[in-house]
Amino acid sequence: MKKSSTVFGTLCGILAAVCYGTNPLGALKLYAEGMHTGSVLFYRFGLAWIIIALVMLIRVLTRKESMRVTAKEFGSLSLLGILFIVSSLTLYLSFHLMDAGVASTILFTYPVMTAFIMGFFFHERITLTTITAIALSVVGVALLYWGDGTATLPIVGVILVLLSALSYALYIIVVNRSQLKMSSFKINFFVLFYCALGMVVYSLVAGEPLALPQTTTSWFYVGWLAIVPAIFALVLMVYAAKLIGSTTTAILGALEPLTAVLIGILVFGERFSPTLAIGILLILTAVTLIVVIPQRKKTQPAK
Repeated sequence: MKKSSTVFGTLCGILAAVCYGTNPLGALKLYAEGMHTGSVLFYRFGLAWIIIALVMLIRVLTRKESMRVTAKEFGSLSLLGILFIVSSLTLYLSFHLMDAGVASTILFTYPVMTAFIMGFFFHERITLTTITAIALSVVGVALLYWGDGTATLPIVGVILVLLSALSYALYIIVVNRSQLKMSSFKINFFVLFYCALGMVVYSLVAGEPLALPQTTTSWFYVGWLAIVPAIFALVLMVYAAKLIGSTTTAILGALEPLTAVLIGILVFGERFSPTLAIGILLILTAVTLIVVIPQRKKTQPAK
């Protein structure tokens, strides 16, 4: 793989993690406005799908891409849609049961799940650098969780977040292993359509009718959720998974809980402590390891 492709993939992975880490910002603001989980996610996915659909319309009209898919591609896209529905819904439901920052730290178990699944089922070699990065990241997010010393963990909330983490790990792996020969925009055109449709079904089953955002503030945060942690995060994550692999993309996700903690401090006035500082430092160290060491090995002259 060319060095430029690896650098671009790494940058995409970092930006995807930061964008996805802003989920609590929009979700908590909309919950405070009185919107239910199904409505929040429906408008998030629905608006994101409309934007992606416009992009795809331009690509089709300019003959840069076709909307046709094979039966195998349709199966992979359907699986991706289902996995992202489960991951998003369980994470957003957990925000009702625990602090969003805590949920985001628990969500970070997905790189461990990704590395385990890739190693056990697909025989991907797990290097010492990868193991070290995972260990540092896990310790780092644990310190982020214990930063204020007051958190409690309801078992239902923990199960929901762990299910979200597993679904997201599988999503990254499917993107990487399915080798879909199409643009990230086309992949997410189908994924986001599934997600919006899934939220309609969930709202009917849960008995929570979809409700329009009632204020300008609500529409702003709906737009935020549609563009930043949906479109930007999904498009960038697809590029990252294709260029640098599932495990590396997942480990770069260490920046997700870091982003959530910084939002808590800067937006919601949560306390910043030395323990939080150490946790952040460990996460940044893990990201540095996973990014820098492979690059140094590739640039060293052969002996």
